[in-house]
This record gives sequence, structure tokens and C-alpha cells, in this order.
Amino acid sequence: MLSGELATLLSGRYISIEIFPFSYAEYCGVTNQKKGKESYISYMNSGGLPELFMLPKEELKRNYISAIKDTVLLRDIIQRYSIREPKMLEDIFTYLVNNASNLISITNIVKYFKNQGRKVSYDAISNYIKYIEDTFLIHRCERYDIKGKDTLSGNSKFYINDLSYKNYLYSGFGYGFGYVLENLVYLELRRAGYDVYVGALRNKEIDFVAKKSDRIIYIQSTYMLIDKETIEREYSALEAIADNYEKIVVSLDDIALPLRAGIKHIRAWELFNNLNIYAI
Repeated sequence: MLSGELATLLSGRYISIEIFPFSYAEYCGVTNQKKGKESYISYMNSGGLPELFMLPKEELKRNYISAIKDTVLLRDIIQRYSIREPKMLEDIFTYLVNNASNLISITNIVKYFKNQGRKVSYDAISNYIKYIEDTFLIHRCERYDIKGKDTLSGNSKFYINDLSYKNYLYSGFGYGFGYVLENLVYLELRRAGYDVYVGALRNKEIDFVAKKSDRIIYIQSTYMLIDKETIEREYSALEAIADNYEKIVVSLDDIALPLRAGIKHIRAWELFNNLNIYAI
């Protein structure tokens, strides 16, 4: 059942609760691994769909993930909406998976398919993406003007509901650990109950603006703080924000850097224990 249909059927008052695949902490519990860089990278290379951990072979895991994807696209979208171009729907899903954590626009997607000689329209692409969002395969993350305190139209980021779609179905595409880490940070913020946006401040981008009640966290996510240039890029974006809400840099570095201008550096596998510090 799609998200909109559930709200329609439950007349009167109702509470909508999103259920996500296993978090990193749950992954460690199921696989009996200690929390740390090694197990976190293993989680990045796997995913959090529970059935995965009961399947012994890679081929079985790949078939399982493919079956979930096909079931959702075929039953929940194609049949329900009488989609005339099922191949286009799957190709859009593939495009979103392979461009997760990147700013993209529907106009860019239209151009991409037109360059391949495909006949597409803005409205059709927009509708297909909305259908995919409604099945929770993909999450849209809108841009937020930090100074103006309002959402922005145009480009958005899309994040995969579980990395297994990338790992087992589209692993041939060039993903960097930085993009995968960003996807995981987004999912963990959503699990913790935050509304999440991509921050925009003049010519700078803040990976995440996370809001929960009256609490706001600004987060930069990067693979590793490997040199002074990278450190300056990540920290300066947060330092440009004039307010005093929490600011965090998340990375896969072995050693956490000391506090700088009130900005806390957290290693990725420790972020999920730290979120409750900031949550209300």
C-alpha cells in the first residue's frame, strides 16, 4: 500500500510511523559484530534489509533484493497506475539509485533520457518519481535556505531507502564511500525522527539540516578528513552559519579531531550513539 492510500483509508485521526531497514547498531546486533570502522564498512557494503542476513550466498541475496524491487515496481506502481512504460519507470529508479546523494533536478533527468533518444516529458518523469517515493524505495531531500529559513524549489537530493539496492543490483556504477556515508547519515537522522534538508547558505552547501521540535543540527558528511584542504572545506561551511545550533562533521577517520569553533567531529560508527544527545 502506498503512503497516500494509507492516509486516505484511515479516516479520522491516525499516526504515521515509518519503518526503516536495520540501522548500523541493529546490524551489529544481528551479525554479532563489534561497533567500529571494520563493521561499519561491512554495513556500508551490505545494507539493512533483515532477510539478507539469513541468506548465505551472494547470488541468493542479489535475487532477494531484485525480487523486492520488482514486486514494488510491478505490483505497487505499474499495476496500480497502469504505467504504459514500465521500462522507463525502472530506468528512472536506476538513475535515482546511481545518483543518490547528488543534487539533481527533474529537468536534468529529462535531458538525460532525451540524450539517449527516449521520448519523455517533465510531467511523466515527475509522476514516476513521486510513485517511487510513495513506495519508500527512495527519499527526496529538499534544499533549505538557512538564512531565509524556507525550502527552495529546483534541485533536490534523493537517498536510497537501503544501500542493498546499490550494492547488489547496481554495484558496477562508480560510487565513492563519501556518497554512501552521506546516504547512511540521512537514513539515521530519519530513523531518529528528524526532518532532514540539504542546507543552502550563499555559495555553500551544508549536507544536512536536521530539525526535530525546536532543535536543529547542521551536519557535514565526508569520507575522510585526509588533508588541510578537506578539513577547511567541511568546517568552513559550518562556521559560516551564524546561529548557535549544534554543528557536526561525520567521517570514517580512525581518530576524531578535537572540537573546533564549537564543531564536533564524530566518527561515523559513533554518530548513532550521539544522536540521542541532541534529540529531545
